[in-house]
Amino acid sequence: MHGAPAGVFISANPQWMDVVEEAGLIAAGTRTELLGNELVMIAPADSSISYAFGKDEGISAALTDGPLALGDPAHVPAGIYAKAALTAAGLWPTVKNRISRSADVRAALVLVERGEAPLGIVYASDLTGRPSIRRVATFPRHSYPAITYPAAAVRRADVDRAKAFLTFLQTDTVRAIFERYGFMTQ
Repeated sequence: MHGAPAGVFISANPQWMDVVEEAGLIAAGTRTELLGNELVMIAPADSSISYAFGKDEGISAALTDGPLALGDPAHVPAGIYAKAALTAAGLWPTVKNRISRSADVRAALVLVERGEAPLGIVYASDLTGRPSIRRVATFPRHSYPAITYPAAAVRRADVDRAKAFLTFLQTDTVRAIFERYGFMTQ
């Protein structure tokens, strides 16, 4: 929106893509839902923490040793999804005063990796290549808005080249790479 030279915009937040689209900055008819993701609860790999949704006491016990790490639910997409999922599970009242509000999802991940937080909430794709953390639970998909990554050609770019790149990103070969790194493809 500030004039960065880009041919394709891929957003981690559909609302941000909406803003760019409403400003008339993407080429008409090029927006696509490129990827999806899941929300997961994580713990350090050597932790014995387990959790089953619907068991409020499990999360309370785990958080006696530190905060729940997540992106700030006021503005970080992963934190916004996390708050929705925790609310749907009836856990938000239990954890809302026990969270470490990180500037982004990667910072929340690092808190758990370092053992500074016993639990965290991140995207499933964040687990790839991280042997120091493990998945404790996967949030039910119906408990938060669908996590999608829209992509579109930028209007002021070489739109034909940008469209070709978007088409390439949707090939079976590239989809297999995205899936290997924990993303869901359409």
